[in-house]
Amino acid sequence: MTSPETTGGEGAALRPVPPFDEAATARAVVDADGVVIGWSEGAQRLVGYPASSVVGRPAAALLAGAAPEEALRSLAGVRRWSGTVALRHRDGRVLPVTLLAHRRARDPSGNGEAHEWLLLSPVSRDRPRPDEDLLISWSLSQSPCTMALYDTGLRLLKANADMERVMGLPEAAMRGLRVSEIVPHPEGERTEDLMRRAVVTGEQQFLQAALHLVGDHHETLWSVSLAPVRDPRGTVRGVLLSAHDMTEQRRARQRLALVAEAGVRIGTTLDLDRTAREMADVAVGQLADFVTVDLLPDIQDGREPRATTLPGPVELRRVANQSVLPGCPEAVVPLGAVATYPSTSPAAECLASGQPLIQQVTPTVIDRWAAQAPDRAERMRRFGFHSVLAIPMRARGVTLGVATFSRHRRPDPFEQDDLLLAAEITARAALSIDNARRYTRERDTSLTLQSSLLPRRMPRQTAVEVASRYLPADARVGVGGDWFDVIPLSGARVALVVGDVVGHGIQASAAMGRLRTAVRTLADVDLGPDELLTHLDDLVNRLSAENDDASGAADIGATCLYAVYDPVTRRCTLARAGHPEPVLLSPGGEARVLDLPAGPPLGLGGLPFEAAEVELPEASLLVLHTDGLTGSRDRDVDEAMNLLMRALGRSGPDLESICDAVVEDVLPDRPGDDVALLIARTRALDSAHVAAWDVPPQPSAVAEIRSRASRQLTEWGLEEATFVTELVVSELITNAIRYGEPPIQLRLIRDRNLICEVSDASSTAPHLRRARVYDEGGRGLLLVAQLCQKWGTRHTYHGKTIWAEQTLPAD
Repeated sequence: MTSPETTGGEGAALRPVPPFDEAATARAVVDADGVVIGWSEGAQRLVGYPASSVVGRPAAALLAGAAPEEALRSLAGVRRWSGTVALRHRDGRVLPVTLLAHRRARDPSGNGEAHEWLLLSPVSRDRPRPDEDLLISWSLSQSPCTMALYDTGLRLLKANADMERVMGLPEAAMRGLRVSEIVPHPEGERTEDLMRRAVVTGEQQFLQAALHLVGDHHETLWSVSLAPVRDPRGTVRGVLLSAHDMTEQRRARQRLALVAEAGVRIGTTLDLDRTAREMADVAVGQLADFVTVDLLPDIQDGREPRATTLPGPVELRRVANQSVLPGCPEAVVPLGAVATYPSTSPAAECLASGQPLIQQVTPTVIDRWAAQAPDRAERMRRFGFHSVLAIPMRARGVTLGVATFSRHRRPDPFEQDDLLLAAEITARAALSIDNARRYTRERDTSLTLQSSLLPRRMPRQTAVEVASRYLPADARVGVGGDWFDVIPLSGARVALVVGDVVGHGIQASAAMGRLRTAVRTLADVDLGPDELLTHLDDLVNRLSAENDDASGAADIGATCLYAVYDPVTRRCTLARAGHPEPVLLSPGGEARVLDLPAGPPLGLGGLPFEAAEVELPEASLLVLHTDGLTGSRDRDVDEAMNLLMRALGRSGPDLESICDAVVEDVLPDRPGDDVALLIARTRALDSAHVAAWDVPPQPSAVAEIRSRASRQLTEWGLEEATFVTELVVSELITNAIRYGEPPIQLRLIRDRNLICEVSDASSTAPHLRRARVYDEGGRGLLLVAQLCQKWGTRHTYHGKTIWAEQTLPAD
């Protein structure tokens, strides 16, 4: 027996529910071989046989005639079958029986291939009861679905209780009226048109209607079905309207769409302020009427944020606000300003608890605010704020700030679902803001490191006039490893360098610093451009090996262009390692790309570099740059080079103006890579500044050459330097005659300093050493080193040059 249950509405007396009459259904179980293995009391009542007469016998014996072959074939592979069969009653009469058969596993926990059939049939089908029509009427009236019945004239005949609730009217008030008269709204007229179509065509109609019904604070969405009602002859006698409230489903879809939109629109850049504005833009209008984003001052000051809650009054900086009203008139705190929020404010409360909160703005709340922040209380009253959400912004365990969402135009207050939605949007924004904060800190560190490694001012030298630009990449890309340098060399020459380390960030900046230092060190040795790049390539390979051993980081890659210009010969020697070619602008205004041998990028190892030498007329412009200037996804290199040449052609004589013109004309608004630009205008040292003599390889020639040098200094008005110069010339020429090979040449260069150079064909370099007491030699170079500002040796393709530089007295 089934235990009795109870039924009854709220407030009604509970009464027992009668148990099911199990014998009202005939049940039989037949195995896969067609043998009856189960027989119920209802089955006995239906055909008269007791279980003892049927169980264990073939089920086909109960049929009134042979089993139809087609019906048996139709059972193969199906899970359910229904139809009418003729059974033989125990008293001999034939019973037409409506049968429902379910195929099921014999043992659900075992082999699923063994199966049986459960056969079901009602024992009797009673005729309709006298009160059945009344029961149907009650079911229509009391259905939880919103339903109403209309005649073919589209006038209401019957409305159930839920329709009365939705409309806020009793059935008596609506009976005999059309939909457009009950709901005077365009949607009512559209519904009526579809009802007329259902009457005419006899086809069911569907629509969705958005209505603002009496008594509702917000618009509701309804899914409406209009079904024609037919009599037994098929004639349409009315229309049944059934409606389902889809408002919550629509709200759920809107919330999901807003979350998806937030994922797309928030965090498009690594700019902190822009990310905050994106969050405010997403939320305003769809979720709130006024949105503010306030961050702790530490966040934008570059300090590490606090990881704990923040009790008491708290200082916050306004980063973003947005409103449905133009100009955000509700805002009290200007953008960028720091304001103190009292401990009772929603912002301070949520930061103190670490949990989001909903606050309904009541007169009591406004009065409390008036005592602590009268300007904010005045805005609340003026604009009618009635509901506020405050969400703490946290990411990776640290507190960043708070986002507040307020309503004053939308009448419905915030609900728990709104709180969850605002928390989801805020969490996405907080993560993006933290990413922007971390990136900004790393970028600032990289920029600081890079700016400390780049030359702050150009060194004093005579060979060229220079101007430069360094432009970091767009914030989304990060700081790269571009650099440039101007290095004075011996003999009034100058080295011009531009390089680019592959990658971005602190690692690229640090690698750039090491390469720039290495280039300066190698330049001091006076290596030729091709030889210098070979040594630099070896260094890059060693750095890559060190990185791989230490951290498994990627190999270091770089490009470089190294040029040496001699203002005496006006010749420039250049070599490049995978770097863009320089552009040369002649004094006549003709621009062309210098065709240099294409050396491999630094770091490949084992491949040679070649140098090329060109003669440059005085006042030529040599333009060196990194690939960030001409490389862009939006255009090809040839187009960028044409823009560069046009910019050079239209610019004036001032180098700073030329740099500005190049940057303005060639670079896109948001460069995708760092740009280093170095422009040099060549100068020449003529015979008024240079004197040279061939030296015979005999000791007797020293006095004559010394005398010529003395006379040249007199012509230059440098008589005060004569004594030191004679000693230097004597020592250097004597050494060249003794230890070098002809041809030997002396050259004096009057630059900012006085330079004395002695060249010979030997590659053996002299060494500075300290002579002992009784040594007859070894004091010459020591004397030169003491008398001159600096001295050194550089090797050439034809030998070596020993040089010494004296400081000239100021004019």
